Amino acid sequence: MSGWASPSRMYASKGSKRDVLMGGLLVPGLDERTCASRYSSAMYRKNTARSPCRHLVKRLREQEALQRRCGPGTAAYWRAAERLGSRRNGTAGADDEGCKYLVLVPYRGLGNRMLAMASAFLYAMLTGRALLVDRGESLADLFCEPFPGTSWLLPPEFPIKNLQDLTGEAPESYRNLVQSDRPATSVSELPYVFVDLDHGCTYHDKLFYCDDERHFLHRAPWLLMRTDGYFPPALFLNPAYQDELDRLFPRKDSVFYLLAHYLLHPTNKVWGLITRFYDSYLRDSDERLGIQVRVFDGDTPFKHILDQITACTSQERLLPEVVEQEPSSFPAPAAAATAARSKAVLMTGLNSWYYDNIRSRYWQSPTATGEVVRVHQPSHEEHQLSGSTTHDMKAMAEMYLLSMTDAIVTSGWSTFGYVGHGLGGLSPWVMFKPENLTTPDPPCRRAVSMEPCLHGPPFYDCRVKRGADTGKLVPHVRHCEDMSWGLKLVHPE
Repeated sequence: MSGWASPSRMYASKGSKRDVLMGGLLVPGLDERTCASRYSSAMYRKNTARSPCRHLVKRLREQEALQRRCGPGTAAYWRAAERLGSRRNGTAGADDEGCKYLVLVPYRGLGNRMLAMASAFLYAMLTGRALLVDRGESLADLFCEPFPGTSWLLPPEFPIKNLQDLTGEAPESYRNLVQSDRPATSVSELPYVFVDLDHGCTYHDKLFYCDDERHFLHRAPWLLMRTDGYFPPALFLNPAYQDELDRLFPRKDSVFYLLAHYLLHPTNKVWGLITRFYDSYLRDSDERLGIQVRVFDGDTPFKHILDQITACTSQERLLPEVVEQEPSSFPAPAAAATAARSKAVLMTGLNSWYYDNIRSRYWQSPTATGEVVRVHQPSHEEHQLSGSTTHDMKAMAEMYLLSMTDAIVTSGWSTFGYVGHGLGGLSPWVMFKPENLTTPDPPCRRAVSMEPCLHGPPFYDCRVKRGADTGKLVPHVRHCEDMSWGLKLVHPE
């Protein structure tokens, strides 16, 4: 018997309007021809209990109105951008209709960037800022516009250039402000504030997670943020945001799932890659298992990681055992096709060696259960090529395909894996990062929630203003399975 349950064909050929709009998460009426995935993706996933609450739906509609009022092309935006270009602070001067801005500079791999976009969007909602995203090399080719009637892409004419080169050493950085004697006065003299939230940022950078916007950041019309990860767990530790976050997310393990399904819709080019592969290789199987492989010790394949994959899928009863002896008789093709249950295994990774070995295992030997196991891998790029449009399109397609499986095994520390299981609303089996080129024992463990892990957490209690184990401050923020110092959101039972 399998260790996981199939949704029994819960993928609808025709979704109801409620399903398509995900309980009000999405607004109706946007052009489906320019972004087919927005209203179609719900039909490729099993039903989940992670519907948005009324307050989240209300706040999303308010944020959409803010984005339209303040976004690129509006008079408010051009006035604010003109003052920024002249290095004048926006707290004085013409009325900008209450518009303040968060400019996100996401970077590193696509998984990192998607986690950063969801995180920044939540912060923008909490603080009443319009979100604009640095388009980089490929953003416009990967994602549809999420907000009706406006763009979230930072215009090319934005007066601050070379955003990717900003660091916490900049005089406008939050780090420098909190170390100054009069941060509120300093903000009033700056055209913008830059927040560096790299996973390796400093103690003073991380004090941003304790800032309640009322201290001095509200004085900054422009907040520029550079980050490579998922930081909502840190926001849930800030007393200033706790009540609102509780209202937005009654279930604490649904934050990324809901934000990503609102914000991150593949373009038609990427959606075509996704649906063609799904329809060709995954749709007709009784069960679908995703296996996401990420190796941090170089591009060479390792046997101990292959052993870890097979040990995890065997011990957790995700895939059947194989037997050496062939059966004494074979059913006729028509009978075999009717009787045998089928499992489709979707493998993703930069190297094809693991896929080749798993596929050969189920081709060269019969399964003990009589099940048919088909193994597929969409691509194997050999090396990570972050910023390459073609590479990023394939990566995005594979993350979405992983989210369409019924169960998933992921590699610890991998942001690619976090996005795959987070989009699917799946609590993964996490393979621990090997040490000393040895297969871990146990090889994997079921995660307590589908939320991603914050790799660079604060170690500071905002309430008492001193160092603390931040994985023990509130019941819904805990340490991650794959990274002992990381933080993730869980829903306390």
